[in-house]
Amino acid sequence: MNQISSSRGAVSGAVFMLVASLAFAGTNVLQNYLIWPGGMNSTGMAFWQYLIATVFALPLILRIGLGNLRTAHPVLHEIRAFVSALGVHVFVYGFAAGVPVWQMVTLLATGPLFVILGSTLILGERATLARIGAALVAFAGAIIVSGVGTDAFSAMTLVPIAAAALWATTDVLTRALARAGESPETLTVSLLVLITPNHLLILLAATVWATLFPAALPAGVATGFPFALPEGALLLLLAALGLLTAAAQYLLSFAYKVADATYLQPFADLKVPLTGLVGWVALGQVPSPWFWLGAALILLASVYIFYVEAGRSGPRLATA
Repeated sequence: MNQISSSRGAVSGAVFMLVASLAFAGTNVLQNYLIWPGGMNSTGMAFWQYLIATVFALPLILRIGLGNLRTAHPVLHEIRAFVSALGVHVFVYGFAAGVPVWQMVTLLATGPLFVILGSTLILGERATLARIGAALVAFAGAIIVSGVGTDAFSAMTLVPIAAAALWATTDVLTRALARAGESPETLTVSLLVLITPNHLLILLAATVWATLFPAALPAGVATGFPFALPEGALLLLLAALGLLTAAAQYLLSFAYKVADATYLQPFADLKVPLTGLVGWVALGQVPSPWFWLGAALILLASVYIFYVEAGRSGPRLATA
């Protein structure tokens, strides 16, 4: 029974992560468009994105009941929300700095190395050679796309790596809370409810920092309260961004509920080629020729780890 559950969990986790990756690809392209050419302030966009996502989650909150949101781990939930919000601000700052969407998202493929490190040291998960190898192949793909050693590389292309480390921490905390018995509903709603106040906290901290140490704040980081809403079609796109955000987080929580974080990471990297394709069609941002090689390596890593894990559980099921 445990072997069957394990096999089904691996398949279900992969499917949930693949659909979540598609949703994340949509959010990445919408974020880029709302900033360029939409003209939204990145900080204000992030605030409205997650506030709208919380509104879309209200039916879920009412369906599961507020009593199901009680948790024995409130501090861990708050840390998870703060780190996730900080990762959002770092990530969208890269868009505001002009880094193309395909390069931004590809560099997030460095995340698996941080996830493997955290999952192994903190959660005690087993980092097999197959999982480490898949993560390293994905990382190699990210290095190729980054343009290191060419004229296409700039210091701003390192911004997504910082976001990757922050979101990897969020992933590890999500897995830890799921192991502690938290349901996908609790994980999703708690993040969506807490993340908006944490966006405000980060903005307040940036404003105070800019007042005390104006020269130490990176150029382009918004301070004050830049929360003006767009109009017309841009407002509809902002609403779609919030909806996709809520859906992606819900799918992500289900994935981590049924499968290991280290196993799931290569599947999360599929948002790289997906975002590149959607960004090309929707934004006209043509990826560099190196993008396709890097994206192919990431896809290869995902297929390989799925084949190895399924093959490992398959023969045991046949002989059970």
